[in-house]
Amino acid sequence: MKAGSRDAAIRDMQAMKEDIMALPGMQRFVNVMAEDGSGYVISLVESEEVSNANADKVAALWGRMRDHLESAPESAGFNVEADWAM
Repeated sequence: MKAGSRDAAIRDMQAMKEDIMALPGMQRFVNVMAEDGSGYVISLVESEEVSNANADKVAALWGRMRDHLESAPESAGFNVEADWAM
């Protein structure tokens, strides 16, 4: 995040919740962020194929956050080996 934009970015992200969670195959969305604005977005999606098919929609969502971003986020896909909760 750009310096000083953390709070506004969180507000915008919260306003986008319905659009994020409406992505096909979305099962879980987690955003973690440090006070300096660095962080990660972790989303669990039904399958790699569904995730790949969402690429344009995800890019559009990130576009809505562009005023807060220092640079475009990098994405990477992984297989879920554990998803534990209490």
